[in-house]
Formats: sequence, C-alpha cells, structure tokens
Amino acid sequence: MFILAFMGRLLLSFVGYLGELTVLAGDTVESLFRGHKRPRLILQQLAEIGYRSQPVVMVTGAFTGAVLTAQSLFQFSKFGMETMGGALVSVSMLRELGPVVTGLMLAGRVGASVAAEIGTMKVSEQIDALRVMNVHPIDYLVTPRFIAMLIAIPLLIGESAALGIITSNAVGIHAFGVGEAYWKYQMGNFTDLTDISIALIKGIVFGMIIIIVACHQGLTATQGAAGVGRGTTRAMVYSSLLILIANFFLTLLLNLIFPAGASLV
Repeated sequence: MFILAFMGRLLLSFVGYLGELTVLAGDTVESLFRGHKRPRLILQQLAEIGYRSQPVVMVTGAFTGAVLTAQSLFQFSKFGMETMGGALVSVSMLRELGPVVTGLMLAGRVGASVAAEIGTMKVSEQIDALRVMNVHPIDYLVTPRFIAMLIAIPLLIGESAALGIITSNAVGIHAFGVGEAYWKYQMGNFTDLTDISIALIKGIVFGMIIIIVACHQGLTATQGAAGVGRGTTRAMVYSSLLILIANFFLTLLLNLIFPAGASLV
C-alpha cells in the first residue's frame, strides 16, 4: 500500500506539473499575438541562445557523427557493408541524434541559465517591480526567449547534423578507406527532405519544452539563493527528461506521417 500511495502521489504531482506548464505555455502563446513586442530583447536572447550556443553544439554534433561512423563501420565491415555507414549516420543525425543531442545540450546550457536569471529576479522582487510598472512578466521575460529559441534551435540542429555528416565522411572515407563514390551514393539514396522535416519538427518541440520548463522554474523560485539553485537544477533535469519522453512519442508519430523512404517531392 505504501508503494501504491507513493506512486499515486508521484503521478498526481507529475500531472499537476504538466498542468502548470500548459498554463504557462498558453499564456506565452497568447502573449505572442496580443502582448507587447520587444524586438531588442528578442535579438539579445537570440544572441545568447543561438550564437553563444554554437561551439558546444558544433563540437557535440561533430564527435557524435564521428563516433557513430566508427562504431557502425566496425560492425558493417564484418558483412562487407561499409558503404552503408554514411546512410546510417545521415539518417540517424537528422531523425534522432541531431535533435536530441542538441536539445539536451541546450537544456543544460540555456535552460539552466534562463532559470537562474529569472529565478534571481523572482526572489529579489524584480518581477513584482515589473508588475508595478505595468509590464507583464510573460511579455518581458518569457516571450522574447520563446521566440528566440524557436528561431535558433532549427539552425543549431542543422549545424549539429551537418557537422556530424561531414565528420562521418571524413572518418569513413579517409580513416577507414571506404570508396567515396559508393559512400556518397548510399548516403544520398537513403536521405531526403523527410529526414530534414523530422529534425526541424522535433527541434521546435524540444525548444518549446526547454524554454517553458526553464521559465516556469524561474517564475516559481522561492527561498532565496537556495531556491534559485534548486530551480536551475530542476530546469535542466526536467527539460532533459521531457525531451527524451517527447522524442519517443514524436518518433512514433512522425514515422507514421513520414515513413522511412518516403519523399516530400
């Protein structure tokens, strides 16, 4: 009974938390259409979220592609299928690894930063000061970050996947000596616009999860510096877990809509 009660409380807490995130997401969407637009803040957040996240995303994507190529060729060489390595890496980087790895990196870097910044404003009563000045906190704090993330994350995923594929070509062709013509033929034969579409759709969903979770943790921070620290940790952990959970369901759904081998043209 104790285990059932614990699981029940955990489930109710999770459902309640998802409800709070849904309310914040609804307020953010309403702010997109009705709130006051702040282009300068959007550009500032675009630089912070997009431009300054490039090094970690590029390095992660490049070495993910490299190690995936090496591992796949170690196995494919047993069956004389080395030329399929490029196709495996390109599809994997676009459909799965590019969006997921980029999302997890941004959850750690951007999610923690946003939660810490907004949480500090919350515990120091700066958000209350915004309300006194008739500035809506959602318009001022959440919406610019939300817009910047929606713009930045598809570009970051594109960089991550592209560098993964480039390093894959370098490792497969130059390090393992696979024929370049056969390698690129198989890669082009199995990769098309549907893979890019899946990467962009997943990226947008993951970006929304990161920003909504991080902003929620910041807006609900309490108990001073200790509360800000807990909110920062929760933002990173919760957004990472939700990305992994959402990725599973998105993979099932998108592969029904865009089955492997299908083409948009």
